[in-house]
Amino acid sequence: MIRICYVVGISLPFVIYYLIRISYVEQHGDKYTETVRYQIARNAISILKFNGMIRTDVYGLENLPKDGGYVMYPNHQGKYDVLGIIFAHEKPCTMMIDDKRADLPLTKEFVSLLKGSRLDKTDMRKQVNTVLQVASEVASGRRYIVFPEGGYDHNRNEVHDFLPGAFKCAMKARRPIVPVVLIDSYKVFGVNSLKPVRTQVHFLKPMYYEDYKDMTSKEISDLTRNQIISVIQKAS
Repeated sequence: MIRICYVVGISLPFVIYYLIRISYVEQHGDKYTETVRYQIARNAISILKFNGMIRTDVYGLENLPKDGGYVMYPNHQGKYDVLGIIFAHEKPCTMMIDDKRADLPLTKEFVSLLKGSRLDKTDMRKQVNTVLQVASEVASGRRYIVFPEGGYDHNRNEVHDFLPGAFKCAMKARRPIVPVVLIDSYKVFGVNSLKPVRTQVHFLKPMYYEDYKDMTSKEISDLTRNQIISVIQKAS
């Protein structure tokens, strides 16, 4: 928490600038492509990383599918997770996020800028509609970040159980599933320290539709989780 306060404090002029710019983009949405919106987000993240003394090492970019939409499934550690992935991921992508978390200050504007999808966990019907909408967008070429863990409290570098239903987005779209490994991401905003911090983002080899078409969502979930755990254990 101390790093969040510090970064926002010393970056206040930039925060105000980007809030105004995002508001302008939203008011003139048709003028701004997804690529331009994504670049605005990445520029803001670069400032945050520099002022927050955050370094993120990236591995496996060559594994990312070259064309079309896909869904990235990372382990969940904290508030920096999406930012670290977007910093590492050069092509435009967005996220599916818990509706309540999406209303937090700054997060709301960030999700709006990237046209992310909100998941209402209190309404099953809305959840199904959101998954179907995300699947449709992925099938048409968009790239999504979906966290299959229920939350990130006290996760650190441990990987909790995955929710098989989270994989329906990729399955229904028949698009690649990309496991993503986050290591030490929790240290950025989850440790009360201003010391320089270093995190890792690993993009693993994707599972294409032909690879998983005969598998259940539970089998896909377990396989993805085990791959992520394996990388974390090797890095420890």
